[in-house]
Amino acid sequence: MTLPEIQPFRGVLYRVPAADLAKVLSPPYDVIPPAYQEELYARDPRNIVRVVLNCGEGAARYRDAADSYRRWLAQGVLAADEQLALYVLEQAFAHEGRTLRRYGVLARFRAEPAEGGAILPHEQTRAAAVEDRYRLLEATRANFSPILLMFPDPEARFSALISLVIAAPPVLCYTDDGGIGHRLWRVTATETIASLQEVLAARKAYIADGHHRHATALRHCAETGAEGAWTFGYFTPLEAPGLAVLPYHRILAQGPPLDDARRALQDSFRVTPAEDAPAAARGAQASQAPYAFGLAEAGGGAIVAEALPQAAGLLGSNPPAALRALDTYFFHQVVLARLLGVAEEDVSYVHSLGEAEEALRKGSCRLAALMRATPIRQIVDVAEARAHMPPKSTFFHPKLPSGLVIHPLAV
Repeated sequence: MTLPEIQPFRGVLYRVPAADLAKVLSPPYDVIPPAYQEELYARDPRNIVRVVLNCGEGAARYRDAADSYRRWLAQGVLAADEQLALYVLEQAFAHEGRTLRRYGVLARFRAEPAEGGAILPHEQTRAAAVEDRYRLLEATRANFSPILLMFPDPEARFSALISLVIAAPPVLCYTDDGGIGHRLWRVTATETIASLQEVLAARKAYIADGHHRHATALRHCAETGAEGAWTFGYFTPLEAPGLAVLPYHRILAQGPPLDDARRALQDSFRVTPAEDAPAAARGAQASQAPYAFGLAEAGGGAIVAEALPQAAGLLGSNPPAALRALDTYFFHQVVLARLLGVAEEDVSYVHSLGEAEEALRKGSCRLAALMRATPIRQIVDVAEARAHMPPKSTFFHPKLPSGLVIHPLAV
């Protein structure tokens, strides 16, 4: 088994005043809804959204993205650092009444299939999304959004190294639209780079976010050879308190009335009424039951469903233990399909309670299913089992910005 290999690189960064950073950076492409894409386009003609989520159609989309990237390089809006470096990124954010800070290292690394055992996914990828990212990679020859990877650091060796790096002033700071503070440090000292490489080389890494970008790198490797495996990642310890996972809620376009859902669930769940969707979400998140979720109905009314001991038997004996433990797996396999009679095509996903409440207010859904966050340990167990979670089982927060540091394929 090989282990993750990280390398420094000459990162390409925006060369704009600090006050302009929030104008030119964006979230990852897959969390930018159409209205926000338009807002980012209008905000600044240099915004990286023109590259990561160009509004063109067909082949023009990727051609325009590459043209923007190369034009900014030629104009000096973007420029490569003079020295090879690793980059330490801190993200500070509010979560459940506390301010958390997540630290990680931005580095180039070799993508590799899960069979190698060192970099493990937990999510199934979709061919269309991989094709999209591959065409962008071919057009630009660069990675603009890092893959988020987590790794075990039980002895806090990584954290100790990071504490030394961040004792110096950061090279840039900015706050994004969500109020998340970012600070970036360059690491150019040979000894520090070697120490970080040593820590990462001794650990497995688990893909938290960016499965399609990793699959794109694997495809590039298959088509161009071993050197094509180099891609761009952000490595952070899985024990860190700043590694936050939020729930992904389900919006059901079709489904039974809430009273009928209660009756369908009552033999296998303890079902209690809740005042509204937020109360149902809080009740589910606080539950210690093996499976728990909330249901809220358009027009008012909500319940909290907490699994009774006999509920686990509804899954049968076939699924591996890592999948059996998941709320989302049980919800899709048992609750939706068998108890509520809801087809997968009637399910959509939102990652905020506010979006779920809006769908209920507008009457654009029949029910909102309010899920618990998936624990980090369960994510690792699924990856180790070489299994795949149902779609939208995890939402790592905060997202890593696109364009903060760009990784060119040729370094």
